[in-house]
Amino acid sequence: MKKIVSLFLTLVMLLGLCAAVQADDLPTITIMFHGSNVSDDSAVLEKVNEYIADKVGAKLEVIWGTWGDFDEKVVNTLVSGDSDVDMVFTCSWSADEYNSYAKNGYFVKLDDLIAKYGADLKAAIPESLMQAATIEGADGMGIYAVNGFKDTATQNTWDVNVTLLNELGYTLDDVKKLGFFGFGEIFAKAKEVKGDSFYPFLVEPMVAERMVTNSIIIAGDVGNTNLLSLYLNPEDVSAEGAYGNQILNKFATPEYKAFVEKMHEYYEAGYINPALAVAETSNDTRTNAQKTADYLIGTQSYAYGYEFSADVLARGVEVAFVPCTDAYVDTTASQGAMMAISSASEHVEESFKFLALLNSDPYLMTLLNYGVEGIHYTRNDDGLVVFNADARATYSPWTNGMGNVTILPDTESEGKGFREAFKAYYAGAKAVPALGYVFDNSAVANEMAALSNVAAQYALALDCGATDPETELPKFLEALEAAGMQTYLDAANAQLNAYLGK
Repeated sequence: MKKIVSLFLTLVMLLGLCAAVQADDLPTITIMFHGSNVSDDSAVLEKVNEYIADKVGAKLEVIWGTWGDFDEKVVNTLVSGDSDVDMVFTCSWSADEYNSYAKNGYFVKLDDLIAKYGADLKAAIPESLMQAATIEGADGMGIYAVNGFKDTATQNTWDVNVTLLNELGYTLDDVKKLGFFGFGEIFAKAKEVKGDSFYPFLVEPMVAERMVTNSIIIAGDVGNTNLLSLYLNPEDVSAEGAYGNQILNKFATPEYKAFVEKMHEYYEAGYINPALAVAETSNDTRTNAQKTADYLIGTQSYAYGYEFSADVLARGVEVAFVPCTDAYVDTTASQGAMMAISSASEHVEESFKFLALLNSDPYLMTLLNYGVEGIHYTRNDDGLVVFNADARATYSPWTNGMGNVTILPDTESEGKGFREAFKAYYAGAKAVPALGYVFDNSAVANEMAALSNVAAQYALALDCGATDPETELPKFLEALEAAGMQTYLDAANAQLNAYLGK
């Protein structure tokens, strides 16, 4: 009998050793996320790798890109052909803009992989998002990234520190009534009370421009500058705006001129932190001031329920988001957060299996977003997620940048039924007239590169108010024209007319 037990224990040990050896032999796949605040992922990745070993046949490593460093890192990774990074965040507005980078051969076409391994993914992601990801890429028409099921409509809002606003003797009704061009009254009061070192207007400059001028991003345009615009009808986002379905050089419109003139006035008055006008410091400055509630009014590309997120609750003040228009469905929002497989990846199948699992498996999605139950969060009697503030401080990914948020559990701050309300909110959003249009910039790639360089020299400083539009805007427009703006514009409008059947 003792021999049998001994043999049994030996067999168990051998099987365990074989499993460990097999796990060690698994390839490692690396994913690069955007917008994260993660300094300790060890407990999470241990659980992730236990879970995905037999389902994906790989181990996962994560590069947690932040709002400040992701753009530079991802462009360097893709352009250099770095095979150590398998999957990267992409979208319609990032530096590795989805349409142009797929067209230029940086992303793997996924259609065959979806047919072979993507049944659960197709069941979890709406067909409309699959369609939005279907573009003309380097290997023909197809899907070049897994499209995240997140906020599928765009809504730009004023991010208001209500606690401070009320201390100054104002209400949200005052914010709505005064609007951008009347904010100076509130800002002056804030400086008087808080002192010269306080900057009340916390802007993401290019978002502020879109909010004020009612312009929208053109998918396929320069991802981090946006040279072109269509203009919304703020009264009815599904109707044509003042310029109809015509793409304009946004910097040459009266709306833009009025915007930068007022921004310059606010900047000169000391209402805007000069660090926001510097590309290297702008994102981190804004993010840090938000975290510490060191602002009065800011800008925010809003997602339903953002006010219940850990980022907002951690500010320790009452926050409200005041929309400039109704939420609208456009190509930018439909391609707002995606994960692509790099064409340099040596583990394409394993990478796709992981992305398909991440977007269809609630356990894995929750683990990577919320962390390990019992460490990063617990559940209350209603089954709602309650975050551990200390653990969450070192592990707080950008949820909307990861994938299918609708399979996450509701949190205590959101309340029961939040996910269902989330889906209903976006189902009711109106579509802009040119929904689905994507600019194919391949014929004007040289002009695009030259124009991007010009915009990098002028746009951020103008949008932030740091330079005088009286002198700098004419120089900017002249430089754009010299770099081929009209050719670029004509190509975009010709394609739009063809898309609309004109």
